[in-house]
Amino acid sequence: MSRKYKILDQTKCYFVTLTVVHWIDVFTRKEYKDIIIDSLKYCQNNKGLALHAYVIMTNHIHLIISNNEDNKLEYILRDMKKFTSLKIINAIKDNPVESRKKWLIWMFEKTGQRNKNNTRYQFWQQHNCPKMLTSSDSLSQKLNYIHDNPLKEGIVNEPDEYLYSSAGNYSGKMLRVLDVELI
Repeated sequence: MSRKYKILDQTKCYFVTLTVVHWIDVFTRKEYKDIIIDSLKYCQNNKGLALHAYVIMTNHIHLIISNNEDNKLEYILRDMKKFTSLKIINAIKDNPVESRKKWLIWMFEKTGQRNKNNTRYQFWQQHNCPKMLTSSDSLSQKLNYIHDNPLKEGIVNEPDEYLYSSAGNYSGKMLRVLDVELI
């Protein structure tokens, strides 16, 4: 594996992307997005995750993160992905109004069977492609990229209108689902 896709310096900020396998649109339902929000809050409060920016799109999540404690970022991400994958798959199974339930579970199961690292299902793609943000320009570019995602997808007219993004934190809007450490 290339060194550019590893977290080499635990004291730096990183831009990471968590992507659902096959780019499946799972985060179209509030209850699945809320699992991500709760997990991020847990990691902030209990694992030392410093969350600087985020956006939850329909099939992927972008984060700018760093570390406040001794836990390694890659371990925090690993644990979060493992927990959220199990929790979301169970939420899909238990959701009486999920119209794509059988297909979603089938896709996650078939993908999991092709990966020797899984016992049954695979929800997330294996990689996070962490990119170290070493300058104020790179931080600013990724911050704008994250906040402009819902705008570019036509979900909102202004970045800070999207509830599942840190754009509201940066613009000072009171309606936010997560606290972030501003950069």
